[in-house]
Amino acid sequence: MIGDFVDLCTHVYVATDEVYRRVVAPYDTRPGPRSAFTDSELLTVSIVAELVGVDAETRCLAYLRRNHPDLFPLLPERSRYNRRRRQLAEPTNRIRGAIMERLWRVLEAEGANLCAIDSVPVPAVGFPHARHDHRWYGEAEYGRVASKKQTIYGFKLHLLVSASGLIIDFALVAANEADSTLAEQLLIDKAGLTVLGDKGYIDGPLHQLLAWRNELTVLTPKRRNQRVQLPEALTRAINQARQIIETVNSQLVGQCNLQRNRAKSVWGLAARVHAKLAAHTLGLYLNYCAGRPLLALMDLALI
Repeated sequence: MIGDFVDLCTHVYVATDEVYRRVVAPYDTRPGPRSAFTDSELLTVSIVAELVGVDAETRCLAYLRRNHPDLFPLLPERSRYNRRRRQLAEPTNRIRGAIMERLWRVLEAEGANLCAIDSVPVPAVGFPHARHDHRWYGEAEYGRVASKKQTIYGFKLHLLVSASGLIIDFALVAANEADSTLAEQLLIDKAGLTVLGDKGYIDGPLHQLLAWRNELTVLTPKRRNQRVQLPEALTRAINQARQIIETVNSQLVGQCNLQRNRAKSVWGLAARVHAKLAAHTLGLYLNYCAGRPLLALMDLALI
């Protein structure tokens, strides 16, 4: 059992460093000398901060220096830490993908071929300030969030999640992109799955293409004005099975502060999103494969 902060850092570092050496280090062609504070250590700090819900760099680094100076004795100052984390955004996602594939093989053996697809809003700035904010020009857009009946200025994070809560794939796009457009991007390389979506993912021609080419079934509730309706029992079953992705969205928003990300550019936002998704995947990995359940991370009030 992982019962304290030191245990958590140790297990995350071991898992992260093992995957880093296998999927990142052999392809690292960056010139110049390497920092004494290794990439694996920096990724560990970034992922642990997301797991415990303390993703503000200043607060996280101050806590480590004050309470655990022996864990990361060469911890860089905030601006260098932030810059290196942005540089490691893509390697962070590669590490998440490698851990996901390892975990997916375990879950797939248990028949985990049922998935759900959905999106969660990621505002760039508060809506009242959007018209005066020019940092995101050409990247963030205005978009409607039908489930909350509100308009945001920012992005949407589309997720493909297994029935066990594992994030299989994702796409971060401007908030004005239609949900059905992103379904093709997320599902085009998948096969043999049954994917459950809400009404925003209704797209008959795409569903037929995926069924013919990928042997993939997409099920969504029907709109009231559609001629062909699903049986009521099947609609209820779809809505009930989709609750897993609502749970994952709540974890990303509540524990990982997805909608309060403090990013000031699309590159900073990408680095933070990759870290949050990697933290979620690694948490599942520790629970399922490593036999190290995250039962008591830490008392967050102490940070």
